[in-house]
Amino acid sequence: MDSVRIREAKEGDCGSILRLIRELAEYEKFSDQVMITEEALKADGFRENPFYHCLVAEIFPGPGEPQGPCVVGYGLYYFIYSTWKGRNIYLEDIYVKPEYRGQGIGSKIIKKVAEVALDKGCSQFRLAVLDWNKRAMDLYKALGAQDLTEAEGWHSFCFKGDSMRELAGK
Repeated sequence: MDSVRIREAKEGDCGSILRLIRELAEYEKFSDQVMITEEALKADGFRENPFYHCLVAEIFPGPGEPQGPCVVGYGLYYFIYSTWKGRNIYLEDIYVKPEYRGQGIGSKIIKKVAEVALDKGCSQFRLAVLDWNKRAMDLYKALGAQDLTEAEGWHSFCFKGDSMRELAGK
């Protein structure tokens, strides 16, 4: 395997991150829902008080291979707050290009997010997964995550678009 480095994303990585976001959406069968732009990623993640943080998995080619470092995965996260547990970190997306899966890159990203969570004093590291993605669920469980749908019966809800505007009276 080529050398892999997990690092904090830089503003210049937003084009690569957007391409990976689109690949993830296609994999999850939600391609039509990606509305984010590279400009929005830059504005929301790389200005004062960012809405999100991101790690990228970068592959360095072996000796004699012509291409330079290549971003092959990402983990996009942000901080949330639990009234019961205090500080939490939420991993919104984790994605590794298919040809690089099975090499431990996803686990490295998850471990780095856990490290960030502990460094920031978080009591929990949360994420969600689609119910058909057994491979991801198996990985998260193998790494020690608890399935809250099974254990506690939680369901996620979302207000968006017209329903959110109606709710806000706008």
